[in-house]
Amino acid sequence: MSRPRRFTATITTIMTTITGMIITVMAPARTTITTIPIMITATISTPNRMCTVPTAAMTITITTIPTATRTRLMDATSPEPLNPALRSFAELPLLLWLSPAFPVGSFAYSHGLEWAVEAGDIADAASLGAWLNDLLHFGAPRADAILFACAFRAARSSGWTDLHEINALATALAGSSERRLETCAQGAAFVAAMRAAWACPALAHLPAAGGDSIPYPIAVGAAAAGHGLDLGLSLQAFVLSLFANFVSAAVRLGAIGQTDGQKTLAAILPEVRRLAAEAAIAGLDDLGGCAFRSDIAAMRHETQYSRLFRS
Repeated sequence: MSRPRRFTATITTIMTTITGMIITVMAPARTTITTIPIMITATISTPNRMCTVPTAAMTITITTIPTATRTRLMDATSPEPLNPALRSFAELPLLLWLSPAFPVGSFAYSHGLEWAVEAGDIADAASLGAWLNDLLHFGAPRADAILFACAFRAARSSGWTDLHEINALATALAGSSERRLETCAQGAAFVAAMRAAWACPALAHLPAAGGDSIPYPIAVGAAAAGHGLDLGLSLQAFVLSLFANFVSAAVRLGAIGQTDGQKTLAAILPEVRRLAAEAAIAGLDDLGGCAFRSDIAAMRHETQYSRLFRS
């Protein structure tokens, strides 16, 4: 008798014993099935009191129909082949290097925002967003993005003399003692952690620990080039990490809440991408800025009476 049954299963090899009957089903390959017709005859090796026929034959015929519903997420396949670059995602280490958990001490710096909050320049999400937009267009983060790109290109082409000159220029561009501390302390910590866990030849050409200063954008740019990462994607991640840290500082200072912090980051993301795209093709001649209030905030922070941050 033929009787259709509906179920979803994965067949490999099944062996079971049912009231003295031994049934073996062999599938030629792993297959996901849905609706199948089953035709059964049986071979009974031992007579059973429930059977009046001493012998019979059982044949199981299975017709498989591939199901349109996948039974497990891990079995799913993309409807279109993935771009090899996306499949490998070479830039994945950036998620670690630029994470707040990476040991560079980024949580200790506010880039002058602490003084701006005390002075009333930053009091809510709107004023914070305006401050950050000025930094994107005219402030130190714009210079850092360009210096990152220049260091990246120098390291990628093994231009070690150029890399040292860019490193010295980046140090000289720090507009205050705390600004220099912020960029150089993080840069030195980044290089130390990278040399211990993510060593690459480019890092060997940066100043040794305890020697010349290593600004943060130079350190990250050289490391990204040394590991063969993409300049554009690396720049976007680097710039976004800077502003994520600024927003985190504003949240910890009580100027905004966490939800407003995420709204602020979402709002400036298009400008972060724009800055990264411009910096990727910029050179040292494109350096410059005029975020004077931010520079003043960094200087005033040095003598601020009560402080949570180092800058």
